[in-house]
Amino acid sequence: MRLLWTILLALASSAALAASPQDDYIAARDKAIAAIEQLQKSHANQEAVDAADTKALADLRNRLATIVAPFAVAGFPDAGEMNLQTLNPDPGEQGFGMLDGLRHAQSEGRASIVATTRGLVERWLKSKAKALPSNLDQALKLDDFYTSAMSSDATFSGTLDFPLKMPDGADIAIARLGVWAQDIGPWREYELVVTIAKGDSVLIADVPATSSVSKIATCEAIWTSAAATAEKLNKVHVASNIQNKQASEAAEAAENKGDRDYRKCMGEHLPHESVFSALLKQAQDLADLLVAK
Repeated sequence: MRLLWTILLALASSAALAASPQDDYIAARDKAIAAIEQLQKSHANQEAVDAADTKALADLRNRLATIVAPFAVAGFPDAGEMNLQTLNPDPGEQGFGMLDGLRHAQSEGRASIVATTRGLVERWLKSKAKALPSNLDQALKLDDFYTSAMSSDATFSGTLDFPLKMPDGADIAIARLGVWAQDIGPWREYELVVTIAKGDSVLIADVPATSSVSKIATCEAIWTSAAATAEKLNKVHVASNIQNKQASEAAEAAENKGDRDYRKCMGEHLPHESVFSALLKQAQDLADLLVAK
């Protein structure tokens, strides 16, 4: 009997210590990254590096398909592609270190949904501990989360967060209005980013705003003033016989502050504009759709 109990306890311990599918995925991902890094160090040709990257990403996609909850959202393809764009850690490669998940993108337009799990997001946040909080609720309110998680060539700049009603069954529902851009300034192509967490499932949707946001004179004046200040400082920098680093840095600081102040102004004024109700409805409808999948 004692032997039987010993065997049963050993089996129970082995089961408890067995790696989960998410553990296996992370291990496979990190192993592939190390292998590609070694190829780089051994000066392998680029074709070999790219082939290893493509093969590893395909394997990881198949692994994720068994981890992420079945996906079925109207208007988006059921099958997703890797959100993580490359496993090549070379600094010159775009798309390395993005959020582990499957991106379901419409064939036309910019609309897409990244499907992942709470466990994978939390692991990813730990890997970004120097830049992002480990708490999911807190991270989802930061522009840097979306920039790091979902984009390889543009920065997300938020303008305001919508007061969503929590969809039935959801644990987290956050909707943000903002823009994706490679530069600062009053860009007009607004997007809605809506995140829903329900149990272990996390869906992050990024869709163009269907209602146009008009200029608000007060906010435009803030940016115009900042841009004029930056232009004057840049002229000082260019006119100097030697590089005027102080003027250049001051010009950049003026533009960055102007951009922040402009977005803050828009965030304060938009809730009082007629377009706000349409934007809020679009955000709420999308949140409800993600839960109803």
